[in-house]
Amino acid sequence: MSADITLLVNPTAGRGRGAHAAQPAASALRAAGFSVRTVLGADAGDALARLRTAVREGTGAVIAVGGDGVVSLALQALAGTLVPLGVIAVGTGNDFARAMGLPVGEPARAGRLAAEALKEGRIREIDLGRVAQAGAGAEGGTWYGTVLCSGFDSRVNDRGNRMRLPAGRFKYDLAMLAELAAFRPFPYRITLDGGPVIETEATLVAVGNGSSYGGGMRICADAVPDDGLFDVVVVGDCSRATLLKVFPQVYKGTHLSHPKVTVHRAAKITLEAAGITAYADGEPLGPLPVSADCVPGALRLLA
Repeated sequence: MSADITLLVNPTAGRGRGAHAAQPAASALRAAGFSVRTVLGADAGDALARLRTAVREGTGAVIAVGGDGVVSLALQALAGTLVPLGVIAVGTGNDFARAMGLPVGEPARAGRLAAEALKEGRIREIDLGRVAQAGAGAEGGTWYGTVLCSGFDSRVNDRGNRMRLPAGRFKYDLAMLAELAAFRPFPYRITLDGGPVIETEATLVAVGNGSSYGGGMRICADAVPDDGLFDVVVVGDCSRATLLKVFPQVYKGTHLSHPKVTVHRAAKITLEAAGITAYADGEPLGPLPVSADCVPGALRLLA
C-alpha cells in the first residue's frame, strides 16, 4: 500500500467544522508515517475529478473529512476499487459513520483510528447501493452507502431545498409542516429481485444499505451493510394523525413493529411513483422510476 494518503475535505461541513477537523486528522496520519495531500476542489465536480485522478495515480487511501455529502462524493471514486476509505465524521448528519461504528465529532480520534487501520491492514469490506434510472441498467450509476429515500421524506427535502429562509435545519422542520398540510399517500409500483410488481399506496419507501438517515433517524434500523441485501421499509397509507404518532419512533427504530410498516429484504429493487424525487445519502438523484442494486463488498473501509 502506498504511503501517500489523500484527504478529501469539505471545509463547509458542519458549519465549518470540516476545515478545523482536517488539521488533527492530517497530523495523526503524518505522525504514523504517512504523506498527506489534500483535495478540496472548486466545487463537487472538480473535487471528484481530482479524487479520481488521485485514485488512478495510486493513492494508498482516501480519508473523507466532513459529513455524508463528502462521503457520498468519495464513494463515486472508490466503489469497486482496492483503495480504502477512512471517514472523519464532522458533518451535520454523519449517518454513514454512525452506521459503520466510526467516531462522530472526534476528528483527532478518527484520524488516529484511520492511521492505525492503515498500518495494521484493518479493512472491512462493505456493500454499497448502485442506483440508475429504471430501464437504463445500474452499471455506471450513482453509489450510496446509507439510505435511498422516496415519498414523504423526499418531498420534505424537495421543499426545504427550495426555501431560501430560514437557514439550517429549521427550514426542514417548516417544510415538514407544509408537506403535512398537503399530505396524501402516493401510489407506488415496487419490484423486488425481478419478482411480481407490488402496487401499493405508501407514505414513503426507504431502501437501506445502512440503518439511518437525516442525522440519526433509524428508518431501516435492522439494515446490515455487509449482508448483500437491502432492507426495504415501506410505510403504508398512513393518515396525518398516524404519521405524526409514528414519526418520533423512527429515532429509536421502533416504528418497524407498527402495522402500517412492512420490511422486505432484497438485492435489487425498482421503484416507480409519479412526482417523487429519490434521494440517496441525502443527495438528490432525480425523479422516480429508479432501480438500485446491492453490490456486495463494493467498498473497502478503514475500521
